[in-house]
Amino acid sequence: MSKEEIGLRIKRVRINMGLTKEKFAKILGLSGQYLGMVERGRGSLTYDKLEKLCKLSGLSADYILFGIDSSLTSDIKDELSQYTDEQITAGCDCLKDLAILLKHLA
Repeated sequence: MSKEEIGLRIKRVRINMGLTKEKFAKILGLSGQYLGMVERGRGSLTYDKLEKLCKLSGLSADYILFGIDSSLTSDIKDELSQYTDEQITAGCDCLKDLAILLKHLA
C-alpha cells in the first residue's frame, strides 16, 4: 500500500467521525498542517499516533495501513459456521447464476 492510500483512509476515518482536520489533529497530538501532509501521503503517523487513531476510531491497524477489515472476515466465518459445506456451495452456485443473469440483463 502506498502512503497516499493510507492517507486517504485516514482522511475518510476523520470525515466519517465528523471531525475537522484541526480537531482530529489535536486529538492525535499533531498539528493540523502535519495531519494534512499525512492525509495527502506526504507524511506518516508514528506507532503511538497510529495506536491512538485505532483506539479512537475502533478500527484495526490492518485496516488503516492495508485496507483489510479483519472483523468482516470474522463475522462472515461466524455466520457461515451454521451451514454445511453443501449448503454454502449451493448458495455460491446460486449467486454465480444470479450474477450471470444480471450481466446479461444489463
